[in-house]
Amino acid sequence: MSYLMAQDTLNGAEGKITITRNGRILEAAGMRNIKTIAGIQTSDMKTIGTRKVQKKANGVTQTGTGNVYFGSNGSNLFTDMVLNYIENGVQDMFDITITNQDPTSSVGAQVMGYYGCVLTGDIPLSILDDEEAMLSYDFNFSYTSVKRLEAFNDPANLGSN
Repeated sequence: MSYLMAQDTLNGAEGKITITRNGRILEAAGMRNIKTIAGIQTSDMKTIGTRKVQKKANGVTQTGTGNVYFGSNGSNLFTDMVLNYIENGVQDMFDITITNQDPTSSVGAQVMGYYGCVLTGDIPLSILDDEEAMLSYDFNFSYTSVKRLEAFNDPANLGSN
């Protein structure tokens, strides 16, 4: 029986995030975390002669969440986008590339590209909090397209018992 070796699990801090807006690529320093989700939507299907309810896929929602340190270049970029919408009525679109790459693991890297992103929900423009030593905030976005640009390798160090 094979199993995954501990050294082939990924350290969550190893990798990078880049944001492309108006042709400009910015490495998003100051991100604490980011997660993208593809939520498969389904409809119920019932038939006569059975009590079973089956599911049929009929779409997908594509969203993401993250947390960024307030005042970092990522935070400033989001503030710029919100202000552009407030002042000019233009909701900026951007692309995100997320790279997972832990040099201690034999699985290599995964690079995912998310395209047609827009901010959703609340983005704070100012924060003061006397109980926080490091200010950060959560943000939400949606995306219209995703592409895997590079896939993980199968783990090279499969053990056996």
